[in-house]
Amino acid sequence: MRKRESADSCTTILVGKNASYDGSTIVARTEDSQNGVFTPKKLIVVKPEDQPRHYKSILSSFEIDLPDNPVRYTAVPDAIPKDGIWGEAGINVYNVAMSETETITTNSRVLGADPLVEYVPAFGKEGDADYIPEKVGGIGEEDMVTLVLPYIKSAREGVLRLGELLEKYGTYEMNGIAFQDVNEIWWLETIGGHHWIARRVPDDCYVIMPNQLGLDFFDLEDAFGGQKEYLCSSDLKEFINRYHLDLSLDGVLNPRDAFGSHSDADHTYNTPRAWVLQRYFNPLTNYWDGPDADYLPESDDIQWCRVPEKKITVEDIKYALSNHFQGTPYDPYGKFSDEKGKFRPIGINRNNFLGLVQIRPDMPEEIRSIEWLALGSNVFNAMIPFYVNIDKTPEYLANTTGVPTTDDFYWTNRLVAALADAHYASCSSHIERYQLAIQSKSTEILNKYDNEFLSGKVQKDKVVEFCEKANEEIATELRKQTIDLLSKVLYTASCEMKNGFSRSDA
Repeated sequence: MRKRESADSCTTILVGKNASYDGSTIVARTEDSQNGVFTPKKLIVVKPEDQPRHYKSILSSFEIDLPDNPVRYTAVPDAIPKDGIWGEAGINVYNVAMSETETITTNSRVLGADPLVEYVPAFGKEGDADYIPEKVGGIGEEDMVTLVLPYIKSAREGVLRLGELLEKYGTYEMNGIAFQDVNEIWWLETIGGHHWIARRVPDDCYVIMPNQLGLDFFDLEDAFGGQKEYLCSSDLKEFINRYHLDLSLDGVLNPRDAFGSHSDADHTYNTPRAWVLQRYFNPLTNYWDGPDADYLPESDDIQWCRVPEKKITVEDIKYALSNHFQGTPYDPYGKFSDEKGKFRPIGINRNNFLGLVQIRPDMPEEIRSIEWLALGSNVFNAMIPFYVNIDKTPEYLANTTGVPTTDDFYWTNRLVAALADAHYASCSSHIERYQLAIQSKSTEILNKYDNEFLSGKVQKDKVVEFCEKANEEIATELRKQTIDLLSKVLYTASCEMKNGFSRSDA
C-alpha cells in the first residue's frame, strides 16, 4: 500500500439543530497529521469546470468516470498535492456539507470477514513470466469529497451515494464521514472493505468522535424498513449473521462491540478525548473525576450522543477542539501533576486545520451556510467565518504552499505555535486576547453583511461579489491581527532566550 504522510487522526463534533444556540446544524472536525508530519492546507472553491470528469486516486490507483453535472463547492485540500486532493470539508451550492474523514478502528473479526481493499504494486517486469500486475485499491480519505459532494442535494443523498461507492469499489481504511444540510446530520461509519452503517444525529444531541468506531446502538429494523434514522449496506444482516459479529446478549446490536476495537491504545489515544469533551458539555450530568466517577478517561462505554446541559455555540466548539486537558491533571502545560501529557490532547501540535460548517435556518439560502476555518495548532489559532456562495477565496487562505511565510494564514499560525509553545505561561495571554479579538471582530463583520443582505439592498446577480467582499474584509482583519500576535509572541520568546543576560552595555 502506498503510504500517506498526512491525515491520520482527527476529532469530530456533531451538533443537532435543537442542541445548537441558533437552530443551525453544526459539523466540526480537526484534520491532524501523523506523528512527525505537518500538512499545509488551504481553502478553495472548486467550480464545475474544474471538477474532473475522470478521476484517478494517487494512493490506490482507483479510477472512475464521474457524472457530467457537478456543482460548485468549497474544499480544504492539501497545499502540496503529492498524495492527491484530500478535500476534507466543504459545502456545495445546495447548502449541503460533507466532512471526511474521522479515522476509526475495527477488529480482526471484521477484517477477516471483509478485508480492506488495499493497493498492491506490480511485481516484476511486464512481459516476464513471473510478472504480477498491480492490484488497484478502493477509495479513501483522499477521494471522498471529490467523488460525492458535487453531486448531492441533501445529507441523506450523501450517505446513499458514498454507501453505493463503498459497496461497489470498497475502501482501504476505516473511516467515519459526516453529511449535513439545514435539517439533518448523518454519520456514516465504514465496516471492513465494503460494508457501512449510518445514523441520523438526534436533533437535540451532540456527538463526540475521537478516532474510534463510535455508534453504540443500531436499529436494523429501521435500516431495512422505514430508514427514518438508520441506513446501512444492503447485505449487512447477512454479513453480521454469517460471521457471528453481534455480541449482544439481548439482541440489541451495539456496533461498537460488534465492529469496533478494544485495545489498550484506545485508552490513551481515543477514549480520553470523548471523556474530556463530554465532561465539558455535561459537567453536572455525571461524575467525571475521583473514585466515584461514572466515567473515566479509559471508559469504553461513554455514550455516542448526548443532550447537552445548555445549547452549544460556535465558541464552545472552538474551545473544545482546542482542548489540551486544561483543568485536569493531564494538561501537558500543567506544572504540578505527574500525569501531565498522559493522554493525547485534541489541540495537538499536528492539527492541520479545524473546519466548522454552520447551516443557519433563519437566513436566506444565498447566505445560509458559513464555513469557519482555523489553520495550524488549535491551541494557538483562531477560527474565522466565511461565506461560501463565492467563486474564489481570499488569497490569505488560498495561497498556502510548502514554503514557510507570513503571507498566508497556515504558516503564520504554525510559526506562532512553535514560538508560543515553549513559552506557554508567558504567551498564553497574548493568544487569549488574539482569539477573543479576531473572533469578535470577524463575527461583527459577518453580522454587518448579514444585516445588509437582509435589508434587501443586494441585487441577485451581485450576491457572489457581495459574499467575496465580506470574506476579503474578514481576511484583511485576520491578517492584521495574526501578524500582530506573531510580533508579540516573537518578542516574548526572544526575551526568554536562554542566552539572555540582564546587564546591558553601560
